[in-house]
Amino acid sequence: MSLTEEQIESLVRAVREQDNDSILRTTAGIYPADISALLHQLSPLESKYLIELLPPDMSAEIISNLEVNVRQELLQLFSPQELATIVDYMDSDDAADLLHELPLRTREEVLALLSPEQSNYIKDLLRYEPNCAGGLMATELIKANINWTVGRCIEEIRRQAENVRKVYAVYVVDDNDVLIGRLPLKQIVIAKDEEPIRNLVIEDVIAVETYRTGEEVAALMQKYDLEAIPVIDMRGRLLGRITIDDIVDFIVEQADKDLQAVAGISEDIQEDDSIWKLTRARLPWLLIGMLGGILGARFIGIFERDLAAIPAMAFFIPLITATGGNVGIQSSTIVVQSLAENTTFHISFWERLGKVILVALLNGLVISTVVFAFNIAIFNRFTLAVVVSLALFSVVILASVMGTITPLLLNRLGINPALASGPFITTANDLVGLAVYFLVARFVYELFPS
Repeated sequence: MSLTEEQIESLVRAVREQDNDSILRTTAGIYPADISALLHQLSPLESKYLIELLPPDMSAEIISNLEVNVRQELLQLFSPQELATIVDYMDSDDAADLLHELPLRTREEVLALLSPEQSNYIKDLLRYEPNCAGGLMATELIKANINWTVGRCIEEIRRQAENVRKVYAVYVVDDNDVLIGRLPLKQIVIAKDEEPIRNLVIEDVIAVETYRTGEEVAALMQKYDLEAIPVIDMRGRLLGRITIDDIVDFIVEQADKDLQAVAGISEDIQEDDSIWKLTRARLPWLLIGMLGGILGARFIGIFERDLAAIPAMAFFIPLITATGGNVGIQSSTIVVQSLAENTTFHISFWERLGKVILVALLNGLVISTVVFAFNIAIFNRFTLAVVVSLALFSVVILASVMGTITPLLLNRLGINPALASGPFITTANDLVGLAVYFLVARFVYELFPS
């Protein structure tokens, strides 16, 4: 069950008073994830005290669920022996993630304290980048040889299941551990003990290689509605599996990073981080936005005479910049979403660009017509109405093209394309919009002086 507000206050008080009986009574039947959330209200020393009091398997799950920055601060208080005890109760993928966060010396000391078998499992995972299939997989799974019978398979399930918390299917391999297929649990339950596995195996199994990105794994699991997906090496040998809970954690983490990138935050931060870290993460794009504002003011200064001659033009500067920014963000957001979901891999660049331009033409035509009618009705100045409408039409097209091309270019360069949906595209479109507005004004007023 979840912790109530009353239980949270009681548990925090019990930890600070070191009331062990009250702590154990309150945490009985509580989900480890809820206790992980509670640790944000405790100091690292208080968190360590609580964790050491709980059963080791529960403590391991609590630490696995912690935010990275909170966990790193907490792990500094544990000795290598204490860390080894925690790691011993973790799934291999969670253990590898934890060890990735430790200093090299501490990591080696912890590995030396583990059993040779578990140490080798974790060392294999440490070779991979955290966000690729090899880094996301866990080595704990249940596999059976193609030459076994169902009875032998059931015996092996009972033996291996001690170390595997979630069993979705049995993976079938040959004598060289090459993945052949999978065996659903339902098939095992209804089959006779003497039935050969090869008669039941489903060979049409979806698997991923260790080098595949987390985004590719997530897309496959979503497309085929998978609860787990096996991971193989280049020779097709079964190495591990990625379960749905791990890929959901990855998706949430990536979504948080993209959201922060869209907002112009350059680091992975949390609300409870230090003031310096929060400032450092937010300041770069604020400075870039400020620079864009200065350049925008400079643009307006260049056309000071035009504004002096036609003061009504100033009324429409916010309209031009806001429309350009909104159009650019809309276009870039759609492209970023398609890149993340890999939904437009069949569309060429030129097809995509042509579609964007057609949409921009329609949007620009509608918007500029509305603004033209508004100008005629309010100001009754034909030339000003033409200037604003033409500028707005041009800005919509340019912003759409920039909003489409920028994330594609950033993605090609290996930079997070979500940056194109934030201050970067907004600032760029502000400058382009102002330049277009005043250039159109100068051109039109030279043709039709009022």
